[in-house]
Amino acid sequence: MPLLGFGVYQNYTTKESVLEALEAGYRHIDSAQAYRNEAHVGAAVKESGIPREEVFVTTKCINKTHGYESTLSGVNASLERLGFDYIDLFLIHDPMSGHERRLQTYKALQDARAVGKIRTVGVSNYGIKHLEEIKDAGYEMPAVNQIELHPFCQQKPIVEYCRAHSIVVQAYCPILRGNMDHPEIIKLAQKYQIDPAQVLLRWSLQKGFVPLPKSATPARIRLNSLLYDFALDDEDMARLDALDKGKTGSISWNPVDWD
Repeated sequence: MPLLGFGVYQNYTTKESVLEALEAGYRHIDSAQAYRNEAHVGAAVKESGIPREEVFVTTKCINKTHGYESTLSGVNASLERLGFDYIDLFLIHDPMSGHERRLQTYKALQDARAVGKIRTVGVSNYGIKHLEEIKDAGYEMPAVNQIELHPFCQQKPIVEYCRAHSIVVQAYCPILRGNMDHPEIIKLAQKYQIDPAQVLLRWSLQKGFVPLPKSATPARIRLNSLLYDFALDDEDMARLDALDKGKTGSISWNPVDWD
């Protein structure tokens, strides 16, 4: 899985944006059934001319579709919309369907993986309780947990749990939905002569996360990928770490505490 992804949530020019991202060097695209743009993602991958096996594509199933049979049907529907023979990573989008349906959904994704429709199974917005129920059920732990992550909402207990159980942590909202005017972020952008978004994305990479920035602006798509010719020093990482507000720092739905 490439360590930098391109998110397509609320992107109304998805095909064009994904083509731009692929041309800029991204090889990891993060979609979802609820985004209603899987077909556009698939069309862009096909039109790009890049071999399918070189592009890592994620999709997800939202709570209203959870359940064993409905999830299996949903996997088939996603494959058809994407125009793919397999999906690299399939996530349970959220834990909001309750204990029983969460486990039914997880079992369905494992079974879809067993027959080659999915390469990897993961979850999103899962708190420790939700991850523990997978372990208690005797299932293999998810490969990935995608959660809201940025300096103001660092979800440290979940991150620590994931690391202890070899679960890759993906970060959504890594650039604060564009609201990057905090003085500490601006100060670091000026120090390194980079864009504030690059400060945040580099922080995410250095924390060991897989950030998923999203944009429909070609120049921004390219800028967000230019992260590998500089590094934040330890002191500056600590400054960003100190911005954590816990759960109150969340800027999205962040349903990690759902029953």
